[in-house]
Amino acid sequence: MTISRPDIRRDDPYPPSATALLLVDMQRIWLEPGRNPGHPDWGADHPFHRDVAGRAIPNQARLLAAARAGGVEVIHTIIRSLTRDGRDRSLDHKMTPLHVGPDDPLALPVPELAVGADEILLPKTSSGVFNSTNIDYVLRNLGITHLVVAGIMTDQCVDMAVRDAADRGFVVTCVGDACAAATAERHRQALGAFGGYCWIADTDAVEARFRAMRAA
Repeated sequence: MTISRPDIRRDDPYPPSATALLLVDMQRIWLEPGRNPGHPDWGADHPFHRDVAGRAIPNQARLLAAARAGGVEVIHTIIRSLTRDGRDRSLDHKMTPLHVGPDDPLALPVPELAVGADEILLPKTSSGVFNSTNIDYVLRNLGITHLVVAGIMTDQCVDMAVRDAADRGFVVTCVGDACAAATAERHRQALGAFGGYCWIADTDAVEARFRAMRAA
């Protein structure tokens, strides 16, 4: 017998004190033109950097301000090794190779999205934040049931955060216009591919919900 849950919808109102905002990999090394060792030729005029600077970062800054105003828990995750030589990384990150050292200031979020006082920062060494951090344990200790996700890359680390959170029983929102991928097409395809695991919303809608929590 199949048991459905018609009482729960992915776009249900966010419960106060049980909702968290997760910002994925919004780090200087990926977002400041010329910093990414994998794409040193991506200058400020590259479509990715234009998209991030013109859309994803400003929209996330709005979400971040609204979350803080509404008392929404904020969690940042970044790609950063625990060791200077990266020996703790996943096999995939070693093969890529992908390594950001624990002392590298470029590992931190861009200034517009800097980690606030008493906010949680989780370093990861895999694409999926649920695979190489204790985020599941942390979210459950915080009493979180609804997770709002934004970040980069839409078709990689954001994709895995959305799918893994849904599989673990969280009600997930992905803020589509606050995410970015290497190309606009990859971004669109990713949202279409994992849309069945979450509510794909826009910044306006989620910002309004966060700010409404302040008055609740």
